[in-house]
Amino acid sequence: MPAPNKIIRRSPVVTSATLLSALSVLSVPLAAPAALAAPVPSAAPPARMSTVGGARLGLPGTQVDLGDGAPVLPKDLSARSWIVADAESGAVLAAHNAHWRLPPASTLKMLFADTVLPKFPRTQTHKVAPADLADVGAGSSLVGIKEKETYTVHDLWLGVFLRSGNDAVHVLSAMNGGVGPTVEDMNAHAQELQALDTHVVSPDGYDAKDQVSSAYDLTLFARSGMQKKDFREYCSTVRASFPGETKKNKKGKTSRGSFEIQNTNRLLSGDYDVSVYQGIAGVKNGNTTHAGATFTGVAERDGRVLLVTVMNPEKKDHNEVYKETAKLFDWGFASLDKARPVGELVPPRSAAEAKSRPATGPSAGQTDSGPSPAAEASASDGNGSSGVGIALGVAGGALALLAAGVFLVNRRWPLPDLMRRRTRS
Repeated sequence: MPAPNKIIRRSPVVTSATLLSALSVLSVPLAAPAALAAPVPSAAPPARMSTVGGARLGLPGTQVDLGDGAPVLPKDLSARSWIVADAESGAVLAAHNAHWRLPPASTLKMLFADTVLPKFPRTQTHKVAPADLADVGAGSSLVGIKEKETYTVHDLWLGVFLRSGNDAVHVLSAMNGGVGPTVEDMNAHAQELQALDTHVVSPDGYDAKDQVSSAYDLTLFARSGMQKKDFREYCSTVRASFPGETKKNKKGKTSRGSFEIQNTNRLLSGDYDVSVYQGIAGVKNGNTTHAGATFTGVAERDGRVLLVTVMNPEKKDHNEVYKETAKLFDWGFASLDKARPVGELVPPRSAAEAKSRPATGPSAGQTDSGPSPAAEASASDGNGSSGVGIALGVAGGALALLAAGVFLVNRRWPLPDLMRRRTRS
């Protein structure tokens, strides 16, 4: 998770290497206090792990089945765990310790967003009470939320996705009934997604005893979240304006300014040693003392969409998690239709159950004339969803039909168009 945000004003047109280098320094997390820190995970993966998605995914080490013409995997990967999957079909093209239960850091915020985002309209406002921020951990990454100030839900989600703000997470959790109920909701949603490696203790992903997830589960969270229009918008936003503090001048007149925040996903925003990845559109990064650097990304090329998750590279070079992710994306795109799958991303339990029942018409999914009543009821403002049978927003108004039991990212999902429309200051 990035360090507390500092106000930086800059041109959206040209990004200098020097400035990006400075911004990257801001993304280094502060160490978690020892009393709150999770135990350091073992140096080696268990001999047996979960087999959700296929028996080979439960084996330690690298799992890949190269077909004719498939390139070999990059040789300099150092991550403890990683996975490359076709976002549309769910096929796992290759994996390394996919079900190793490790501290997730702020990549866990994908589950938080997938769970809580559909509950509140983006235009809803909330005045921050002191109690809302009482449980934010010392050394947490912050977007800069102030007590007694009012923010829209839209503002708060930008703070979550761009600056990984734990303060924004805790305010949204307070709106959801508190940290405890939110953790319960997240654990229940993880079970629904069949993300059985995951145990949530804190909604922000901050190091905590027994808080774990896996590369496999984080990829499930990203796949589910990307079914939601607002989720896709927030995780692909490079920079945005965030409300500042209300101030009063000498004449008693109040005014409220704003400051710019930038996404700390370096494959999306770039850095002096990392280029913006072709077709990248999210999803979420993280970094804590015990998790190390973690990242889940989604990218599109030639109409195909891949998901890649990388957890805790042993090489500690600057931006190493993004460099290894980019290599795996390159390998994955070159290996589509060549490498034989070694497993699959399982659908949510409700989708798997629906698959065993015959479809009964529009209510089984979503048509190009609009959402079904059941799907419409699942999102309070039409911008979120419960995950199954949700049409993906497409430029020009076209919608994808998702049949019962099918859970996927539409291959026609316009990532390049989404990138052109991302918010700029």
